[in-house]
Amino acid sequence: MGIQAEGEQVRKAVKWISAERQYAKDPKPLKKLVEEACSLFDLSPKEAEELSNFFRVKDVW
Repeated sequence: MGIQAEGEQVRKAVKWISAERQYAKDPKPLKKLVEEACSLFDLSPKEAEELSNFFRVKDVW
């Protein structure tokens, strides 16, 4: 995969979750999407927390 800029994987995860929520015919709960994104983008515990906090701050959790 190579070296990624700090936070790049979190940004990709945010974009992925946003697309899933926008285009899925039967969207999954946000909490489930966050869990899947953490696995899909191989996020560290710190990055997973940043991702969760992003959506909490946006009041969409």
